[in-house]
Amino acid sequence: MTVKTDQPLVLIVDDDPSMRAALRQWIRLAGFDTHEVATTDQAMGKLKADFDGCVVSDVMLENEDGLDLLRRIGNLDGELPVVLITGHGDVPMAVEAMRSGAYDFVEKPFDPDHIAEVVRRACDKRSLVLENRALKTQLADSASLESRLIGNSPAMQTLRQQILHFARTDASVLITGETGTGKEVIAQALHDFSPRKGGPFTAINAAALPETMVEAELFGHEAGAFTGADRQRTGRMEAASGGVLFFDEIVSMPLSLQPKLLRVLQEKKVDRIGGTKPVEVDIRLISAANMDPREAVKSGRLREDLLFRLNTIELTVPPLRERGRDSLLLFDTFLNRFAAHYGLEAAKTSAQDEAFLQTYAWPGNVRELRNAAERFVLNAGVSVQPLEALVTGRQNEVATAAEGGLKELMDTYERNLIESALRRHSGRVADVMRELNLPRRTLNEKMARHGLSRDPSGQTNTVDA
Repeated sequence: MTVKTDQPLVLIVDDDPSMRAALRQWIRLAGFDTHEVATTDQAMGKLKADFDGCVVSDVMLENEDGLDLLRRIGNLDGELPVVLITGHGDVPMAVEAMRSGAYDFVEKPFDPDHIAEVVRRACDKRSLVLENRALKTQLADSASLESRLIGNSPAMQTLRQQILHFARTDASVLITGETGTGKEVIAQALHDFSPRKGGPFTAINAAALPETMVEAELFGHEAGAFTGADRQRTGRMEAASGGVLFFDEIVSMPLSLQPKLLRVLQEKKVDRIGGTKPVEVDIRLISAANMDPREAVKSGRLREDLLFRLNTIELTVPPLRERGRDSLLLFDTFLNRFAAHYGLEAAKTSAQDEAFLQTYAWPGNVRELRNAAERFVLNAGVSVQPLEALVTGRQNEVATAAEGGLKELMDTYERNLIESALRRHSGRVADVMRELNLPRRTLNEKMARHGLSRDPSGQTNTVDA
């Protein structure tokens, strides 16, 4: 009979081979997959805490007691249904077993349809338990991930959903995004919310590896492989076995080593320098690039066949300037963290500071914002400076705007908003009009009033009056 591996699994425990065969036939005809064992020790070897199904066991086993199995299963998972099969004289024992947590008992001789119905109900209950557990885990993971990747923008909400979904797979992931957007934080999350979370997370910056030692660093070497190799060394890839290997700035890896990395990914084996036998490795590769990997292929910095191995899943991290009000939420979070870290009172932001947070382009992204928050907290106790002055160094210009009233603040906010949009869209007025919901004439008037113009290079310059 064909085993239906997509169905819940029923573990049959009985020391009578003919009874095991009969139970197997009846339960499989009811649409379930089965495993059959003769002893309690064999049964426990088949079970784990997330076992998808139920257990059907005879109460009286040779030299063993089905109640002992019930207790052992209860210690493993108190919500795993156990159905007991009893002889007529074993009914009092079965009643006691029900009080001890058994799901149900069936008295011999029994109707095959009845045992099938009991198994079906037990498996349905188990399915509901596992669904609830998965939901609780998902909610807990989601809350934990929100504390790592802060932001309410649609782009960040989508990114968090993708991380939780793809973390459960073993597929290679390529993370693309500008410097400072948090690519390593995402790689760490993919590890921490995955089945590999108990294994190592090994991070390697390909751009920082010394070219003369990069091969030995990655693949390891045997003693005597080259001058100075006085003992065997385990490479970083081998050390990551069982976990996740994170390659930051993957496009900076020397071209000469890219075929060797490709071979490791294909064959799951590492060749140490000077070694005679490949070493098997079990790694999930996550890589990151701060440039378009396809452009890296076109420019000859990255092999195309390696890219196909790297980007089975591709995640794009949005720059901070495209995340709307996330900059306010992030800055407030960092302020509180640094205030607690340094034992200082949390600094207060002004309306001008908040306007700057939303309109500044943040070329260094979250990393630059975090640094700005730390400086803001430390400077608050010495001298009150606008955030813009701390970030840009434009002390006099910012101070003048800060001394003005509401009109001056609104003018500064409007100018920064338009300037930021022009920069974001590389001077394409039509795109700026759509983003700010302004007609062309109104936008032109505001640009003229604030001394702004388009620049073909994507930069905005002040126009002389």
